[in-house]
Amino acid sequence: MRICLFEDQGVGCLEPLVWTRPVFDLLCGANSLGGRQCGHFAPCELGVLVRPYLADLVRLTHPQVPVNDYAWLRAEPTVLVNGRWIPPSHPAADLSGPCVALVGEEVAYAVVGPDQLTYCSANTLDDCLETWKVTLPSCPAEGRLAAYLWDLVNANGELLLADFVPQREGPAADPAGMAVVGPRERLLVDPTARIDPMVVADTTGGPVVVDREAVVTAFTRLEGPCYIGPQTHVLGANIRAGTTLGRCCRIGGEVEASIVQGYSNKYHDGFLGHAYVGEWVNLGAGTHNSDLRNDYGEVCVTVQGRRLATGATKVGCFIGDHTKSGLGTLLNTGTNVGAFCNLLPAGRLGPKYVPSFCSLWNGRLVENGDLPGLFRTAQTVMARRGQSLSRVHVDVYNHVWEQTRADRYRTLVEAEQRLLRRGA
Repeated sequence: MRICLFEDQGVGCLEPLVWTRPVFDLLCGANSLGGRQCGHFAPCELGVLVRPYLADLVRLTHPQVPVNDYAWLRAEPTVLVNGRWIPPSHPAADLSGPCVALVGEEVAYAVVGPDQLTYCSANTLDDCLETWKVTLPSCPAEGRLAAYLWDLVNANGELLLADFVPQREGPAADPAGMAVVGPRERLLVDPTARIDPMVVADTTGGPVVVDREAVVTAFTRLEGPCYIGPQTHVLGANIRAGTTLGRCCRIGGEVEASIVQGYSNKYHDGFLGHAYVGEWVNLGAGTHNSDLRNDYGEVCVTVQGRRLATGATKVGCFIGDHTKSGLGTLLNTGTNVGAFCNLLPAGRLGPKYVPSFCSLWNGRLVENGDLPGLFRTAQTVMARRGQSLSRVHVDVYNHVWEQTRADRYRTLVEAEQRLLRRGA
């Protein structure tokens, strides 16, 4: 079966994480959205349609996959799958004829032939989807579409439960000195992982999974459902239920119901709750986020310049790639911070919206336009994990700088006007 993962016009509402990666690379549960979609249609031959400025980056990170390859796309009948779709756990239904599967009014996937794909490209895809909705038979699709980042955070615990497959054969680690509270069969530790004595795994509420070459040091408590990704170090931390830690992270303090994409640091004490954190983020010691209002009211988040009600009372923060916070930074409930931001503490809660490439100095938002300096820092940070900043990465980041320019200008002007009104 041939499937092509695509990005529709809804991806923008998943900012800031989707500025620097395709939507199907976002994590939810113990897998990426794309991994879940491939599993749903397995076995499959895979291609992708992504926003043009990300194409070279996706070729770099997915070297075996055709990217925006229209000759490949139009060669045979194909299932086009929305990269925001969280499919159900059971295999796909009958896909023998052309059809469009909908979640509400949005396309989850479409089964189309070469004739329907003649004019389909990354730039015309949304128009094609509207045409197929009118001209092809439709059916309801199970699962759901992620509209905002908090949808992924809220679904994470449920999907961690669905993803767990108990060890049935092959070597299974049974670390000496690790205490297990709850059913031991819900604990799955890769044989290459290192677990120190005096680690507690609480499987009462769900499975605890520790992936290959991970390190969990003494005095850590892992509460299921949770997933510790490859080569991630958990350092005397309290990892609460509903948490996914991606690969090569360094995590301490308390983390609850959160997703960390990968390669990020939260070495020290501090609370992170109901949050989604990107890659190459560093949260300084004592960085805390609030995930619950004092009045227990509904949390609002600013997305694409609009203040949106989330429908939830527990929403933490969303932080883009290469953002850093200083010692003692305090993040308000429902804070949205872009890529390449620098947050320094001011002894009070910071603003709830920080556009990409901005710094918070002494409680004041300013633009950080020193791109060469930011990229030198990024190179240093990535080298510490054995990665390198390529020309492809720099091109993507330069594009994000340009794409966020108007939003940054508007937000900074509004912030200055608020300061002037307070001074008056």
